[in-house]
Amino acid sequence: MVRPAIRGAARGRSFATHTPSIPRNYPSITPPYPTLIQNLNHVRSVLKRPLTLAEKILYSHLHDPVHGLGNGGRIRGEAYLQLKPERVAMQDASAQLASLTYSSLQFMSAGLDRCAVPTSIHCDHLIQASDGAEADLKRSIISNQEVFDFLESAARKFGIEFWRPGSGIIHQIVLENYAAPGMLMLGTDSHTPNAGGLGMLAIGVGGADAVDAMTGTPWELKAPQIVGVHLTGSLSGWTTTKDLILHLAGKLTVRGGTGRIIEYFGPGVHSQSCTGLATIANMGAEVGATTSTFPYTSNMRGYLHATGRGPVAQAADEAAGKGFLSADDGAEYDEVIEINLSDLEPTINGPFTPDLATPLSKFGAFVKEQGWKDEMSAGLIGSCTNSSYEDMTRVADLARQAKAAGLTAKVPFLCTPGSEQIRATMERDNVTSTLQDVGAVVLANACGPCIGQWKREDKKGEENAILTSFNRNFKSRNDGNRSTMNFLASPTVVTAMAFSGSLSFNPMTDSLTLDSGNRFKFSPPSGQDLPSTGFTPGDTSFYPLPTPEPQPDAEVIIQKDSQRLELLEPFTSPFNDGNLELPPLKVLMRVRGKCTTDHISAAGPWLKYKGHLTNISENLRTSSAVNDEGGDVNVAFDHDAPSGITETDTIPGVAKRLKGRNQPWALVVDENYGEGSAREHAALQPRFYGCNLIVARSFARIHETNLKKQGVLPLWFADKTDYSRIGSGDMIETVGLANLLQGRPDAIIKLRVTNRGGEIFEIPTNHTMSIDQIKWLHAGSALNHIRSQMK
Repeated sequence: MVRPAIRGAARGRSFATHTPSIPRNYPSITPPYPTLIQNLNHVRSVLKRPLTLAEKILYSHLHDPVHGLGNGGRIRGEAYLQLKPERVAMQDASAQLASLTYSSLQFMSAGLDRCAVPTSIHCDHLIQASDGAEADLKRSIISNQEVFDFLESAARKFGIEFWRPGSGIIHQIVLENYAAPGMLMLGTDSHTPNAGGLGMLAIGVGGADAVDAMTGTPWELKAPQIVGVHLTGSLSGWTTTKDLILHLAGKLTVRGGTGRIIEYFGPGVHSQSCTGLATIANMGAEVGATTSTFPYTSNMRGYLHATGRGPVAQAADEAAGKGFLSADDGAEYDEVIEINLSDLEPTINGPFTPDLATPLSKFGAFVKEQGWKDEMSAGLIGSCTNSSYEDMTRVADLARQAKAAGLTAKVPFLCTPGSEQIRATMERDNVTSTLQDVGAVVLANACGPCIGQWKREDKKGEENAILTSFNRNFKSRNDGNRSTMNFLASPTVVTAMAFSGSLSFNPMTDSLTLDSGNRFKFSPPSGQDLPSTGFTPGDTSFYPLPTPEPQPDAEVIIQKDSQRLELLEPFTSPFNDGNLELPPLKVLMRVRGKCTTDHISAAGPWLKYKGHLTNISENLRTSSAVNDEGGDVNVAFDHDAPSGITETDTIPGVAKRLKGRNQPWALVVDENYGEGSAREHAALQPRFYGCNLIVARSFARIHETNLKKQGVLPLWFADKTDYSRIGSGDMIETVGLANLLQGRPDAIIKLRVTNRGGEIFEIPTNHTMSIDQIKWLHAGSALNHIRSQMK
């Protein structure tokens, strides 16, 4: 049964006091540096060239370091690597279906009693923000009790560390407890790279990829290219590491990092705090980067000691002394970007895309040019991107200045601590009370509004602007309102502007009029990267025991007739009849423009169905996906509708019709399809309704892999103008797929299209399928293939 601590976790939170450090199993959180260095020596004998830091970490984690790179040659951007990650972390929304409902079934069927690597579950996505931390946490535990019971029972059975609701956001907890220089880990969230702030490779994946690591199966990754970002100069005044990554996003765009690792180097790295580097790595996801990393610095060492991981720091010091935790002299990058930190100014990105960057000095003019109202409706700080102690003490400095001048926030001002440790330390050091004194509402230690868990009662359906220190700002993402414009900025800029209520306010140059008629101007904020009296853990009932032993007799709790949890049935292979070409596919629709995983499978209120594929599939592309044939949102055409049935319906409505006719289907999509969150449901839901193929102008990395894992064939137009030649109701047949399935990865696949007018023509495509991925497709899914190998 459920341990009482979950049900009692929402009790009134006691005042933070110094608490003994939480217990740790240091071997489980320390990379095996001697083994990794030995592996790297094998790799050096093959490659015979200087290596970047990212290459050192990747190649030292090869499943077979002796033969894993063959005879060397061109690796980056071409070779597929079989890797051995050291750790897996899962948030509660993805853990329900894409990891635990999904993977624990695999464990049970395969007879595995524990995870092959240390694994953790973090309850952070299902807590809705509304009234404040205590009330929100209590309500969310009650409304999600069934899911939390399931997750805890599965964690107990398989020896997984279970972080309870209220413990904090997965990425902040990983940084505080598990991340270590030189480590390779996977997380079922696109912002897993946050842990790169500690000089490691942390990669966001779907649940099926996490299953590989959890079962000891080699995890496959196409070797990324490496982009070097050379930092010189220093940040000062209002400029922060958030402004650096917002600026870089504007340069690279949302596609510029796809298939690439961003590796920062140069003197500008060493002057940044560890948590500041984590902010940069976190938002590398917004340019599509596989992950981001930095050489080991003294600030990383200090952060490890401050968070109770001195033995990890000592081991890292030794590894760094042997050259493992920085790039070799003479290492070459695929591209080098020069950034002088002294030249940067605060930057604001948005709306509706994280790469539309505008310097703060030009933002007021930008607002005026667009014809938007010069007002903000809310300011939100915190989230996994910017909830460190340094961030919170800097905004508290502004709050103290404002209070001394008699100011309070002019708009709703919401603050999300990243973890219980941050919350408790903020409370002890009077940061919380300082923010509350000027009108801030402190929310629960959870994702909250950043991922759409915001019960917002105002501005429904109205165009309005919010400023946030979050990382992502797609339409409808934060409050379900397509007209809410989310502008991304540093916590300090968001805070200062909350006292003005105006989008054109520039706290670096502008002043505010006080009730007395006097003018007030903020001084540049200052803060501390680490608390002078150390961190305090806060309520330790939120924390798990380190590396718990599995309890094989524990029952995995799934309520009968549940509408929240549903056992997954294996997908059927389309090749079971012996034909190695896909069956004729009906084109469901041609999707226009940006289509993120938020568009494909919206979060917010739908998060409650993450463990129930049938129910959550009702939201397939209902958010903002635009049909290129007509320009409507969530409208699809059923050209074969029987008499008396309308030809148009919602996207899931037409998908269900095709499934009911046993008619497999395909999608035609635009550039960077599936950017954004790692949510595996964006691949599971189309597959559930009968999608076998998606052809795109281009794909985002995580989503393309998720499609492959679920047995959906992703193809790329060889000529992007062919996108407009295929429309809804057309029939598609594959030509040459049989050659691929018969073990020829260089096979050319064409699409034979029969349009609704009867014209027949062929379109050339490209694919990125590896030998293993071909096996997943043939079996109907990666899980089917893995099961077949375990019999």
